[in-house]
Amino acid sequence: MNIRKKVRCVLPPGTGRYAALDLWVPAAEDQGWSEAEVQHVLDEVVEAADDASGLEVLAWYTST
Repeated sequence: MNIRKKVRCVLPPGTGRYAALDLWVPAAEDQGWSEAEVQHVLDEVVEAADDASGLEVLAWYTST
């Protein structure tokens, strides 16, 4: 899936990838993202090798 949209959301510094997802997912849903789009991002973040990699993925889908 090739998603080019960004979620407007502020992820506090020092947040782990799972805590960041707790903030990001509701923001994405509020902004009209489909379930498939949200799930795609979730999968990428969860499958990342570590927190830093997962947060990098999430940062790509986030704008402030």
